[in-house]
Amino acid sequence: MKVKNLTVIHGPNLNLLGKREPQHYGSVSLEEINSQLSSKAENANVSIEIFQSNSESDIVSKIQNLKSDFIIINPAAFTHSSVSIRDALSAMKIPFIEVHLSNVFAREAFRKESFFSDLAVGVISGLGAEGYIAAFNFAINVK
Repeated sequence: MKVKNLTVIHGPNLNLLGKREPQHYGSVSLEEINSQLSSKAENANVSIEIFQSNSESDIVSKIQNLKSDFIIINPAAFTHSSVSIRDALSAMKIPFIEVHLSNVFAREAFRKESFFSDLAVGVISGLGAEGYIAAFNFAINVK
C-alpha cells in the first residue's frame, strides 16, 4: 500500500510546545513540527492533513470522518484515559503510529500505560520532534 493521504493528529496541550515543560517536550513549537511535516509531504508528493485539539470529542469526530491511508497520532494525555479515541481508531481500521515526544517509560508510572499501543503499527517515544519525522518516513514507505 502506497500512502497518498496522511493525517497527523496532535492531542491536548501540544499547542503549548516550545513553552511547556521543555525539559520533557523540547523547545520546538508545534508550528515548527507541522511546517517540517508539511515540507516533507510536499517533497514526497503526499497529501497531509494536520489537526490539533484539546477536546477528546473533536479528535473522535476527526478520526471517524477521515479518508486517510495512514495516521500519525500523539494522543498526549488522552494516551492514558481515552477509550473513545481508541474505539474510533479501532473502528476506522486506518493504520497508525503512536508518537510521544518524551520517553514515557522514564516518567511517572501512569504514563507507561497506553490505550493505543496494542492497536498501533508502532510506537515512537522519547525522540522529541524527530519522532514525528521518523513516523512520517515509515508511513510513506509502507509497502
